[in-house]
Amino acid sequence: MELPLDVIFSWMRNLLWPLCRISAMLMVMVTIGGNSTPAQIRLGLAVAITVAVAPVLPPAPDVAMFSAEGVLITAHEVIIGISTGFVSLLVLNVFILAGQIIGMQTSLGFASMVDPSNGQQVPLVGQLFLLLSTLIFFLVDGHLMMIRMLVASFTTLPIGQGMLPDNYWQLANWGSYMFAGALTMALSAATALLLINFSFGVMTRAAPQLNIFAIGFPITMLSGLLILWLSLSGFMPHFEAAWAEGQNQICSILQLPCEVP
Repeated sequence: MELPLDVIFSWMRNLLWPLCRISAMLMVMVTIGGNSTPAQIRLGLAVAITVAVAPVLPPAPDVAMFSAEGVLITAHEVIIGISTGFVSLLVLNVFILAGQIIGMQTSLGFASMVDPSNGQQVPLVGQLFLLLSTLIFFLVDGHLMMIRMLVASFTTLPIGQGMLPDNYWQLANWGSYMFAGALTMALSAATALLLINFSFGVMTRAAPQLNIFAIGFPITMLSGLLILWLSLSGFMPHFEAAWAEGQNQICSILQLPCEVP
């Protein structure tokens, strides 16, 4: 049996362009896009998802894949996927930054370990918050939600149509939420430790003969551990708020009619 060349190219367009969008998201999203996940696993997941959803996707535009317009369409698909996965990465970086702020204020910042995602030395408290946020992300099926939204985007944002210019500016501005969210989460712990350090300053002023370094360092560390334990009670509400903001941003990028409270 011989297949016409047009039919083969049509199959390729309906598979390869969705694969570009899906694989680009998996390349940068939480955990799956990290260095700890082999590239073969990411490629296998992208191919499996593409083959599963390809029959229900709208047909790709009749454009030659190896033309200038086809290269532009491929670039649009990659940018859409990377932007979607990058939002989830920023959501988890909120808690990494919050953990680093708390770790530095509690004198626990000197304890560090190698982050398997980027191979850099990071404070241990930030790594703890990263592990907790990653577990919660998969617990609430955040990865399935992202895949479902990306598949729905092929209807609202068809192949060949790129992101709106305002979406690029919104994505750049949304990076500021990482710092605002981290500061909001770490503010209570930083304030409590500021009061502790202020009390040590009053003690030093009242009794200069006290060795503040010998007394203050262990008390500050023990107080920091207690404050860190107490701050974990508000971890889930902060994650829900950050993930809701992330979903709204993804919906804005993909032009989906979803409103997350």
